[in-house]
Amino acid sequence: MGMSITAEEIKQAQKVWGDGIVAIGKAFTGGGDYRKAAEDHIDCLYAYGDGDVLFKPTKAADRQFRLTREGALSYFVGGNDRYPEDKGFAIHPWTRVRFENAGVILHGDCALAMGNYFFTQTDGEEIKVEYTFGYLKGLDGVLKINLHHSSLPFSG
Repeated sequence: MGMSITAEEIKQAQKVWGDGIVAIGKAFTGGGDYRKAAEDHIDCLYAYGDGDVLFKPTKAADRQFRLTREGALSYFVGGNDRYPEDKGFAIHPWTRVRFENAGVILHGDCALAMGNYFFTQTDGEEIKVEYTFGYLKGLDGVLKINLHHSSLPFSG
């Protein structure tokens, strides 16, 4: 197999991302090291160690672009005075994350995916969020996110 990204790799990366968000929330509610779970999630799935990452999280308004690992970590777990608006998106907690790709563009060792993802709350209600993720494949063959934009659907 070459270094080209496949649609199946995108689906697997999305599953791992969703499972990671759920695991962070479980660590938080269970009294575990949720911060370490979030750091591992970022280090495993985002390309901050390999180059630039463009991250525009859903619930960020004052400092809406997170171009650093520190900014991403703050968004996921809160507790950073530099980002006082962050309450910890990943510690909500969520019980499931489900992706529905509207489209995927594969271009060698880079790819884009866009669609909706659904976050299930503990009461069973799903929250729909729109996303665009960009992926690159490192020399180690692992997919990393270098673009993450998400937003709530337009409410009119």
